[in-house]
Amino acid sequence: MFDIRVFYLECKTLARSGYDVALVIRHARDEVIDGVRVCALPNPANRLSRMTLLSARAFARALRENAALYHFHDPELLPVGLVLRCLGKRVIYDVHEDVPRDVLEKEWIPRGLRRVAARAIEFFENWIARRMSRLVVVTPHILNRFVKIGCAAVDVRNYPMLAELHCPDVAWVEKEKAVCYVGSISGFRGLFEMVDAIKRTDGRLLLAGSFSPPGHRELAAARPGWKRVDELGQLSRSEVRRTLRRSMAGLAVTHPNPNLVNALLVKIFEYMAASIPVIASNFPVWKEIVEGNECGLCVDPLNPREIADSIQWVFDHPAEAQRMGANGRKAVEARYNWESESAKLLSTYTELIAAGPAHR
Repeated sequence: MFDIRVFYLECKTLARSGYDVALVIRHARDEVIDGVRVCALPNPANRLSRMTLLSARAFARALRENAALYHFHDPELLPVGLVLRCLGKRVIYDVHEDVPRDVLEKEWIPRGLRRVAARAIEFFENWIARRMSRLVVVTPHILNRFVKIGCAAVDVRNYPMLAELHCPDVAWVEKEKAVCYVGSISGFRGLFEMVDAIKRTDGRLLLAGSFSPPGHRELAAARPGWKRVDELGQLSRSEVRRTLRRSMAGLAVTHPNPNLVNALLVKIFEYMAASIPVIASNFPVWKEIVEGNECGLCVDPLNPREIADSIQWVFDHPAEAQRMGANGRKAVEARYNWESESAKLLSTYTELIAAGPAHR
């Protein structure tokens, strides 16, 4: 499944706007999908191969395109972006997360080395970021971080497309007594709390996505609440829509991870776009969105009982839940939609390309 931001939002928007878009990614073969030329790279054998050999192949393939503008997303490609700038290319670095804070949670890095690694990565990322033609970032929090060090940056947020997940023809009485979670599945994203919580209700949990790490599935399946879980696996975008259509609420009960408390999770806005209430972690940024628009409930993500009480409340109060879902949809139509955000992306492209040849 292609990354939602990279392919479905940015690449397809640029292609529809008349740009010749080449997406260099790991894929089975070269092909054109929805107007986007997919340039295939092989899957790496391991993490070291991904960070070295695959990056070199990505650079060589991208350079062959001789593009007017290069736009990369993976922080592992920062050296590639720097080399492209040294070759006189215009380059955008798209920042999806606060990378140094994310490093603090990486289990594969020894705990005693994480702070040292985070500082080193922040210095390295900042040094290269200042040399990019432009930064495109996903949240105001990340925008402020880079603006403070003198980077030219714009925030283009991961809001949903208005039409993609809209379910105007579904009657609330036709919904199942179920809540859903759609996305990457792991412990810090609330997997175990969701499984424990659904056991305390009289409904079901529709669980969609892939497990990371895979071993978390076995740990979750051993819990009593797993009997109330429908495991859906990795879904296509049309299957995501059908899952949201079935559900009475969507869950986003991520733990207070330093890299996520200020994030704007796309799943929150997708639930809102589908007119279902959101049950979300009680982080200040998320409370402002969910409670501020009266489109759901905020809970302590580490408290399965509190999560369960909110789920059961939705089941027991369908009229109020439907009203919350409608409020969320109205907020998406008024503010939280890709149609408004994409204008900033297109403006950035127009500005950079119109500036003429880049300088070394």
